[in-house]
Amino acid sequence: MLWFEALLLGLIQGLTEFLPVSSSGHLEIGRHLLGVETTDNLRFTVVVHGATVLSTLVVFRKDIIHLLGGFFKFQWNEETKYISLIILSMLPIAVVGLFFKDYVEELFDSEKILLVVGVMLLVTASLLAFSYFRKTGKRDIGYWDALIIGVAQTIAVIPGISRSGSTIATGLLLGNKRSEVARFSFLMVLVPIIGENILSVLKSDLPSTSASSAIAPGILLIGFLAAFISGLMACKWMIEIVKKGKLIYFALYCVIAGSLAIAGYMW
Repeated sequence: MLWFEALLLGLIQGLTEFLPVSSSGHLEIGRHLLGVETTDNLRFTVVVHGATVLSTLVVFRKDIIHLLGGFFKFQWNEETKYISLIILSMLPIAVVGLFFKDYVEELFDSEKILLVVGVMLLVTASLLAFSYFRKTGKRDIGYWDALIIGVAQTIAVIPGISRSGSTIATGLLLGNKRSEVARFSFLMVLVPIIGENILSVLKSDLPSTSASSAIAPGILLIGFLAAFISGLMACKWMIEIVKKGKLIYFALYCVIAGSLAIAGYMW
């Protein structure tokens, strides 16, 4: 992997992890355009995902400290309730990760992956469009909402389905407050991403002389910084975008990107 490829893929990861356009889908598109086997570069994948997690921690540091402070009072309070909602939302993705991970990985290895990404980007566009025309909700996120949003997150394991787009759109369609949906969407993904990276590291031998460890430290640093800085900006942008209800522009973008991906596969 060359430095400009790491820079571009890091930017793609950072931006698309938070913007509702599917990071996995765009990484697949980027992989095809650059001819880089990103799925085999475990070290790079772990680094850029770690960078986006860190950017989330930075943006929501006050919220996280507040929630943990209330939780460790060992009382049933608002903070404990919110954390229980996050835990509930993680159960569906935990089931998929434990029992269906191999099937998901097979999907990424499919020769028709570009077609899958294109079609699923159109699905993402539909979700965003539906949520745009939904009247502004006024409800706080409840347990049933958290579970359904968690199910939406599991669907986003399919490349081309945006995780942030599917969870935020689902919350909006359920009638939840815009500001709360964005916050919940980003906080609920922290543990699954960290857990997925830890499992990937435990199942692989990163210090070995495999293809993943062949990436130079400087290249990894470029990818990390690109993902962290772009993720930091995208996370802040997305919060404001959801508050202003302008997801329709991303729906239009997903239609264009999905159509181009389908055309690229057919070509």
